Amino acid sequence: MTTLTVSTSIDSETASLIGDGLNAYNHKAAGPHNDQDLWIVARDGQGMVAGGLKGSSEYTWLFVEWLWIGPQHRGSGLGTQLLAEAEEEARQRRCIGVHLDSYTFQAPEFYKRQGYEEFGRIDDYPVGHSRVWLKKRF
Repeated sequence: MTTLTVSTSIDSETASLIGDGLNAYNHKAAGPHNDQDLWIVARDGQGMVAGGLKGSSEYTWLFVEWLWIGPQHRGSGLGTQLLAEAEEEARQRRCIGVHLDSYTFQAPEFYKRQGYEEFGRIDDYPVGHSRVWLKKRF
């Protein structure tokens, strides 16, 4: 008989066993995923962080996990610069595109202006808003 355990955390050995098992399955089906992290940090003239982007490339796509601009730098074009730099790095990594997600109270319209197209949406996530998935193929 199989037992199920529900928790909010697990030990690292169990996490590794599950992750390694999934990675082995995926590798057999699709080849190596060649994952590589990406960080792009923007600093102002005083060396303070003005914004940043966190992503990772996997297979032939770059996923942008975070794009944040400090309040005093919003509207300055910094978000466009960070995203363009990430796209250039994706091309250098031989990616065929970039994908990301954004809440409707964040910046989906910004991404659309940068050439991204919506390919998925969950309404009321959170209630009164939506979570939107966007992609840009090179």
